Amino acid sequence: MKTNALKGMKDILPAEQRLRDYVQGKILETYRASGFERISTPMLEDAENLDKSDGGDNLNLIFKVLKRGDKLDAALAENPVNEKSLSDMGLRYDLTLPLTRFFAANRNELQFPFKVIQTDRVYRAERPQKGRSREFVQCDIDILGDSSCNAEVELIDVTARALLNIGFNNFVININDRRILRNMLENMGFAPDTLDSVCITFDKMDKIGAEGVEAELREKQMPDGAIKALVEFISKASGSSISVDDVAARCADPSIADDLKYIISTAEKVSGGKYKINYTPSLVRGQGYYTGVVFEIGSPDFSGAVGGGGRYDNLIGKFIGQQVPAVGFSIGFERICSILLDQKYQIPGAKEKCALLYDDSIEFAKVISEAEKLREDYAVTILKKAKKPGPQYDMLEKQGYTKFATFKDGTLNIK
Repeated sequence: MKTNALKGMKDILPAEQRLRDYVQGKILETYRASGFERISTPMLEDAENLDKSDGGDNLNLIFKVLKRGDKLDAALAENPVNEKSLSDMGLRYDLTLPLTRFFAANRNELQFPFKVIQTDRVYRAERPQKGRSREFVQCDIDILGDSSCNAEVELIDVTARALLNIGFNNFVININDRRILRNMLENMGFAPDTLDSVCITFDKMDKIGAEGVEAELREKQMPDGAIKALVEFISKASGSSISVDDVAARCADPSIADDLKYIISTAEKVSGGKYKINYTPSLVRGQGYYTGVVFEIGSPDFSGAVGGGGRYDNLIGKFIGQQVPAVGFSIGFERICSILLDQKYQIPGAKEKCALLYDDSIEFAKVISEAEKLREDYAVTILKKAKKPGPQYDMLEKQGYTKFATFKDGTLNIK
């Protein structure tokens, strides 16, 4: 039998789990104090829903579940075998698609606008590497039913406060608007029906660079003049000197940038200088369901984003046939925890850990009674004292225990 966890997944030891519990607790505390309500959805979703969710490249990373029994036999009997007919469900790759399905099914029971929390595991068939696992936790907040720009500002504020409340303060919130980007790309000469494909390529710029973006667009046989205009834009954007107005001037309708300018200026006022809002004209986000403003959390402590989200006004309409405005922001829980672990982060206010060691000469009821008294000041574990206590003390110290309580002549001593 194999003892290691599957590739791309991991077992979590107690010390890391304590940190994860603390981080998730502070995030939930902040979200709930801001009026958001938590829900849960199943990890499995209908295959058709997943396939039509506009998840971008994530659609290629879905863990699919085979049909069972007669249905599987019938699918395998087809000639040729249709891969899609073999599966009728899959593991969720994020929490947005399950939320929109949940809202469509339960909307008559929900307050409107619906301010919702999701903290749960999601699954992607990634190539495992640092910062990318096949199973990971997302911490999302979403506002469904509010089309105003104030929804984006509120999500930025609440998400930033959650990070600050766990002691994570070295971050910047990068922001863009897909409508501006699409308008600009179309004005550069890209055909409207190719914009999604162009945006997917553009979103890879951090990974493949400007040359890689140019090469991929040429491989997709995009217009030469449009490619040259975009490469020129990328060159200027990399200097971080392009403003929202500069990009708006490249659009057929400059007023399309008004929403983004309002969100940036309002979020900057709300931040009080505790974090920075950075207009990032090259920001796309890989999911195809985003329709407007998109944002990511950047940190010099990590090479990739440590959070992200955006507006997705069309996704719920796929279920109910009418548009419901929606916007969400997700904290990269795994990456935040990884950074804090690397920094040897200490949970503030945590009680000092004490091990109460006893032997058979002490009545166990008295042991529990003494432990309860100690818990006023310490986090206390009860353990039977080993015959050779040296290794036992070494292991306890390794696990963070700094106080040791033992009985001598029936009296408790702490050292």
